[in-house]
Amino acid sequence: MPFTLAILGTILLYTWVLAPRGVPVAVPAAIVVSVALWSGIRSRTWGLSPKAFAPALRAAALFTVPAVLVVLAAGMALGTLHDRGSLVSNLAVLIAWGGAQQWVLHTIVLREAQQLTSPKKSIVIAAFLFALVHVPNPLLTLMTFVGALGWCAIFSRYPNLVPLAISHAVATLALLSAFDDGMTGRLRIGHAYLMLGG
Repeated sequence: MPFTLAILGTILLYTWVLAPRGVPVAVPAAIVVSVALWSGIRSRTWGLSPKAFAPALRAAALFTVPAVLVVLAAGMALGTLHDRGSLVSNLAVLIAWGGAQQWVLHTIVLREAQQLTSPKKSIVIAAFLFALVHVPNPLLTLMTFVGALGWCAIFSRYPNLVPLAISHAVATLALLSAFDDGMTGRLRIGHAYLMLGG
């Protein structure tokens, strides 16, 4: 899993060591994008199969809608459900951000895990590694693990990233709308999450 390890190492090094020292996010982002592009060129895997789009969209909707309803209901029960403002601008940013994460998750992490083990085990491995990046934020780590299990299962059958980017964005927006910053940790990970309390 050379590409996976390179990306995982870059992200963890940044979130725990470099970000606290003021290194701009553009540096690790450039490394991750370069590694992802090189992996895509070598494997010819881009995750944009046109014939997989419609079934992936249907599967993503069947996965996302119930999950979002549960999250929103939890926020309502806790009294933390609130309006996030402009739906369109929030979704536009979150689709781009979620799409980038989905691209790396599926075309590199899941693909390399599939080369090592069975299809079912590879989904769990990819989901675990995706969640690991979000430590120590407990809510985000749990949600990304559950989300990645579903997204990887869908991508394994229907390799199109676009519906999964939309699913990721909608789920993130639901999480931000359902819970306050104290629960979401403002989606911070690594050292930045630990500094929220200080």
